[in-house]
Amino acid sequence: MKKIFAIVALATATTLASCGNSAKEDALAKQQAVAAIKDSLKLDSFKKAEVVRQQQLVEQKHQAELAAARRSSAGSSYSSSGSTTTSSGGTTTAARKKGWSSAAKGAAIGAGAGALGGVLIDKKDGRGAIIGGLAGAGAGYLIGRERDKKSGRAN
Repeated sequence: MKKIFAIVALATATTLASCGNSAKEDALAKQQAVAAIKDSLKLDSFKKAEVVRQQQLVEQKHQAELAAARRSSAGSSYSSSGSTTTSSGGTTTAARKKGWSSAAKGAAIGAGAGALGGVLIDKKDGRGAIIGGLAGAGAGYLIGRERDKKSGRAN
C-alpha cells in the first residue's frame, strides 16, 4: 500500500510540476508575443511617420520649384492651357485643378433648380421635373462652361 501511495504521489507531483511549467511557458510566450507586436507597431508608426515626412519634403520641393518657375516666368516661359514650360529646366508641369469644374457645378445646380421649378409648374407624374431638370442642367452647364473659359480651366 505504501508503494502504491508513493507511486501515486510521485505521479501527481510530476503531473502538477509539468502543468505548472507549461502554464509558465505559455505565459512567457504570450508576453513575448505581446512585446513583439508592440515593437512591430512602434516600428510601423516610425515607418509611417518617415513616409509622411518624405512626402512633405517632396511637396515642399515641388512648391519651391513652382514658386521659382513663377518668378522666372517673366520673360523666359510660355504658358498655354494650364501647362508651363520653363527655359531653365526644360520640364513641363501641368497645373492640376482640383474639385468640380464650374460647368459641372452649374449643371448640378441647374438640374436641381429646374426639377423643382418643373414640379411646381407642371404637376403631372414627374413630367415637369424631368423637363425642368434637363433644361436647368443644360442652362447651368452653359453658364458654368463660360466661367471655366474665363478662369482658364477650359479651352
